[in-house]
Amino acid sequence: MNASDIEIINRCLGGEVDAFGTLIERYKRAIFNTAFRMMGNREEAEDISQEAFIRIYNSLSRYNPEYKFMTWALKITTNLCLDNLRKRKAETVPIDDGFELKDGKDTPEEEYIRKENQLRVQKAINQLPDKYKEFLILFHHQNLSYQEIMDITGESLTIVKNRLYRARQMLKETLMHSEKEDDAYAVQGNK
Repeated sequence: MNASDIEIINRCLGGEVDAFGTLIERYKRAIFNTAFRMMGNREEAEDISQEAFIRIYNSLSRYNPEYKFMTWALKITTNLCLDNLRKRKAETVPIDDGFELKDGKDTPEEEYIRKENQLRVQKAINQLPDKYKEFLILFHHQNLSYQEIMDITGESLTIVKNRLYRARQMLKETLMHSEKEDDAYAVQGNK
């Protein structure tokens, strides 16, 4: 039978260091995916994931079992990402094709178009201000509820909803602007 998160945490706090590996296995994908979506770079996401697990381990005694462990772990992860994004404050890094949805039915042209669209959306997400990008990733990529996002960010329901709405609007505007630029470029190329 699988042990609950709190049972594993109690074992870790009781000196059974190896028990933490179970939590890593359970949550490594969610933590890496969150870091990858926020940072847009596989290597940085791997580094942040490792740092997140170190911080999680060192903070186990402060974990409040009233909240889901994953919510708490993602809060630590997103805070690390935001810290790193503040430090870097440079140009966005192109995303590699780390997320791929293959159904085997796409023609090569359709697959190319789908990948181009994924890259365009990820590039647009990377251009969002951090405070909006975080909410968009938590809601749409991690499928977290408003309550879970409130727990992670410490923001009110109104702010969560407003930032999600604004993030979607900004994303839509960026994508529409990008599409118009592509159309203008294509027209110039045909002259």
